[in-house]
Amino acid sequence: MYSFNIISIFGIFFILLGIILFLIPILIKINPVLDFEKIPWLILYVYNTDNFIFATSPILIIFSLISIIYSVLQI
Repeated sequence: MYSFNIISIFGIFFILLGIILFLIPILIKINPVLDFEKIPWLILYVYNTDNFIFATSPILIIFSLISIIYSVLQI
């Protein structure tokens, strides 16, 4: 069996979350009926103008910063 440590699990989590965030603007362009504004801003922040859609996750940024600090300080 495979043995995963906590860093590997965080890495897989960040990759999956990144793929999801990459697909959100594409889904908005395909189906503008989808209302992503109902999702709490801490989970998903969508900025939408005429032809520009930007989606990010503040919680992903927070977890990324914690991960970087953890790896730099080697706690």
